[in-house]
Amino acid sequence: MQEKEKTSKIPWPTKEAMIQIYEKKLWGDSDEFDYYSGEGSHKEELLEPYIDVVSSFLTSFDEPLTVCDLGCGDFNVGKRLLKYAREYVAVDIVPDLITYNRKKIREENLSFACMDLSRDELPTADCAILRQVLQHLSNDEVQQVTAKLRTYKYVLLTEHIPVGDFVPNLDIISGQGIRLKKQSGIDLLAPPFNLKVKKEKEILSITLPGNRGRIVTRSYEMY
Repeated sequence: MQEKEKTSKIPWPTKEAMIQIYEKKLWGDSDEFDYYSGEGSHKEELLEPYIDVVSSFLTSFDEPLTVCDLGCGDFNVGKRLLKYAREYVAVDIVPDLITYNRKKIREENLSFACMDLSRDELPTADCAILRQVLQHLSNDEVQQVTAKLRTYKYVLLTEHIPVGDFVPNLDIISGQGIRLKKQSGIDLLAPPFNLKVKKEKEILSITLPGNRGRIVTRSYEMY
C-alpha cells in the first residue's frame, strides 16, 4: 500500500496536492459542504459582484453560450451561473469532489468531469471560466493550460494579485499557496505565457482589506 501511494505521487503531484487540501480542509470547513473551496467561493461580498458581471457577460449574446468551468471546486459559484448557459461542463481534478458534486447538484444542462487541466484534453465550449485556479499552479502547468485556452471563443479569468505594480508570473510549486506571498500574480499576456488575444477587458476588481491584494476578473476574446 505504501509503495502504491508513493508511485501515484510521482506522475500526478498536483492531483495529490489538491486531494490533500480537501481532505485536510486546508481551505476551511463548513457544516453545509462536505468539500469546501474556501471563503473566496462563499463570501457574498465577493460572490455577488462576480455573479453580476459574469451573468451580464453571458447574457449579452443573442444565443446562450456553452460554458466550461475549469476548476469548479465545490460548485458554490458555478451553480449560480447555470441558468445563463446553454450547456455547462464543470471540471475539477479531485475525483471525490466531482462525485460529491454529481450527487448534490443535478440539472439538465449540467455535467461534471474529473480532469487535470494541464494534462488532459479539455471539453469544448464557447466560453471557459477559470476563477482563482491558475494562481495555485506552477508556471509549467499554467503554460500547458494557456495553450489550450485558444480553443475557446471567450475566456473569463479571475486571479488574486497584488495591489499596484508587481512582477508577474513568478514561479511557485502547485498547491495551496499563491504568488501573492512573492508580491506576484498571474498575467497571461506577459512572459512566459504570452497569450495572444483579440480583445481584453477588466470587468471586475475587488480590493481586499488589510493589504491582502485584489481579486480581478478579465474577459478575453480569443483569435
